Amino acid sequence: MGIREKTQEIVNLMTVEEKAQVCVGKNFWEIEGVSRLGINSIKVADGPHGLRKQSADADHLGINESVPATCFPTASLLASTWNRELIHKMGNALARECVAEDVSVLLGPGVNIKRSPLGGRNFEYFSEDPFVSSEIAIAWINGVQELGVGASLKHFAANNQEYRRMLIDTIVDERTLREVYLSSFEETVKLASPSTVMCAYNRLNGTYCSENKWLLTDVLRDDWLYKGVLITDWGATNDRVKGLTAGQDVEMPGVNDENIHKIISAVESGKITMKELDGTVGRVVSLLLEKNNNHKSDFGNFKAEHHKLAREIASEGIVLLKNDGILPLSKNDKVAIIGNMAWSPRYQGSGSSFMNPTQLDTVYECLKSRIENDEGVYFSKGYIDDDIINQQLVDEAVSVAQSASVTCIFVGLSESYESEGFDRTELTLPKSHENLIKAILHVTSNVVVVLSNGAPVCMPWKEEVSAIIEGYLSGQAGASAMLDIIFGDINPSGKLAETFPEETEVSQYFKGSKKSILYKENIYVGYKYYDRFGGKVAFPFGHGLSYTTFDLWDNEVIINYADGIFDGVTASINLSNIGHRKGKTVVQAYVSAVDGKVHRPLKVLGQFEKIELEANESKRITLELKKRAFEIYNTKTKRWHVEPGRYNILIGFSSVDLPLKAQIDIPVEMSDGEVELTKADQFYIQSYDQRLQISDQEFLELYGLQAHLDDIYNRQNYDLNTPIYEMRKTIIGSLLMLVIKVGVKVNMRKQKNAGMKKMIASIIEEVTLRNLVMMTGGIITHKMTESFLVMSKNGFFTGLRHFLKKSDR
Repeated sequence: MGIREKTQEIVNLMTVEEKAQVCVGKNFWEIEGVSRLGINSIKVADGPHGLRKQSADADHLGINESVPATCFPTASLLASTWNRELIHKMGNALARECVAEDVSVLLGPGVNIKRSPLGGRNFEYFSEDPFVSSEIAIAWINGVQELGVGASLKHFAANNQEYRRMLIDTIVDERTLREVYLSSFEETVKLASPSTVMCAYNRLNGTYCSENKWLLTDVLRDDWLYKGVLITDWGATNDRVKGLTAGQDVEMPGVNDENIHKIISAVESGKITMKELDGTVGRVVSLLLEKNNNHKSDFGNFKAEHHKLAREIASEGIVLLKNDGILPLSKNDKVAIIGNMAWSPRYQGSGSSFMNPTQLDTVYECLKSRIENDEGVYFSKGYIDDDIINQQLVDEAVSVAQSASVTCIFVGLSESYESEGFDRTELTLPKSHENLIKAILHVTSNVVVVLSNGAPVCMPWKEEVSAIIEGYLSGQAGASAMLDIIFGDINPSGKLAETFPEETEVSQYFKGSKKSILYKENIYVGYKYYDRFGGKVAFPFGHGLSYTTFDLWDNEVIINYADGIFDGVTASINLSNIGHRKGKTVVQAYVSAVDGKVHRPLKVLGQFEKIELEANESKRITLELKKRAFEIYNTKTKRWHVEPGRYNILIGFSSVDLPLKAQIDIPVEMSDGEVELTKADQFYIQSYDQRLQISDQEFLELYGLQAHLDDIYNRQNYDLNTPIYEMRKTIIGSLLMLVIKVGVKVNMRKQKNAGMKKMIASIIEEVTLRNLVMMTGGIITHKMTESFLVMSKNGFFTGLRHFLKKSDR
């Protein structure tokens, strides 16, 4: 009997109570089974760059310790490998470790778009470009799932900031959603079929993602034909009954049985039909049956192998941003290693993905083991604290630099600068790091700056140094990989999957109230914004240098047809390594609509391929650009649309280094026809010659959207999602704030990680009454929070009567 038939048999045997139970997590890290029928619960665990299975007290923020597992590089570096096969291998490794720890579903990957370089969780997302994001995610998921472990694609959808992420209303027009923020999810769902998709915390155009029927059912299930299980992010459920009818399958975590009773009551009253409930239950039971077949294996058999793989991945994702010829270093160079990050590396993000590595390489220890004696290598920490300049350490570092022929300065962003839970306000490096670089540049220009950070930083010294290496957050073997690059054991091949701005120039992003954020930049995100509206770029999307030189020539583009209709193009080019050593590069193909009527980016990435060539080797490369690269989303017909007209196919090594161009013409009869211009088209086309300026009200009127633009919380309009901080002037609000602050202080005392501390502190102003249920493990119930709400609006005794009246169920 197949899983489909077995599923139906089990669903038919289940009681309404059992059906309701599988719709709510068994506990913090398990999806409930059906024990009476022999269906076990299954375990899930955080990812996505390594297994974070907590061995003791559970929490969703990464506060408590987890079992040792391989810490691979974070998503920002994974994307900069542009290597599908390598990420697939990483997926296999992650799956083996999950099986070893009896974990059935790994919570990752995250494919949310990097809307702004200031996003606090950008290290956990792949790219500003949906094509790169989906291609890397597909490889990751296929690698995980082919060994029987499920993936959980997250965070669905438009979850692009950490500030007030649990209650912010993301206001986005449909075309922007489809072309930018949903596109990476769409392709990944269609081509990788992740076992689960995870709902985001935020609202989307007025409705929480966890109960947004348009998002969960109309788009995900009906448009994309997704058959898997929809789970919530931990604590993302707003209304469990509305969530279920909208398409949400499993609420995570399970903290008490209140929502189980609500589902049962809703079935009895007819708010939930038995067909709706059985549809949800059927999907969950299918997942349980599929994942109950996994067998635990021995992790120790592949620990060393996975560390080696982590080193290989890091070496392919490290990006050489600048090099005037100083790299790679030779054995004759007298090298100064300066910067505390050479001793205490920043190698992973902070928050729910923070994990316990099986081992950890450091530049200092790895370099000591590479050299026979200390001659020719000098060390100095240069700084300890991020924001306090220790002049004695700086003077010592300057002295060391004067003794060396080449100085490598290790700097970056510490945990307190970027983490889940809060966003950055500037792109600058810590004060002590910047000061150290400037001080050393006073005595030598033979400086290599090595960066450890999860997202772009400003580099005001960029023109003064000899080389810059972007190491990102490179995992437990990142230090070894970095030394492989610096000393030339490996030829760098990483390419940026995001734009590095020249300065903190994000005024067009992240503007909004405490309640709503308006995506006024429309489809112009990342390189698409800078292409269309200008702005200073330090390093462009797709950029990355090598120790060899590549050349492209002799391009040919052929149009593909499907039943006489345009179906993409095949581009063929010659790639040559004209340098003196073997190396890899990424050939990138972009599509530019020359005379399309609809407003659109100047170009979009259509395809890429990572190629390795020996010195003086040439190879004919073929790139298949799918139809989607030429399409826009037609909001009037509600479908994807190819405009007729001329298109340029631009091929090269970054979004601004595109030496080859070929032109094609798509006649009306091969296209989807002319598109009727919308008001938005007319507005943006008129604005092309200027920097994009649009008021909040104009934006809302242009798309027929609504949003709360004020920051005022009126007492009579309080609800369960009003931050308790905003209720602090009420008696119950002040008492709850006192409890929250005490809880924050207790948790902060447990922490040594600065990012964790800052993340914990950030919740003080963002905790809502609804959040209290999960945060207390169900000790505070939904009934209590409803009564607290009445107390805040109508007084203590009115709220107490409300609680007593409602306490019969």
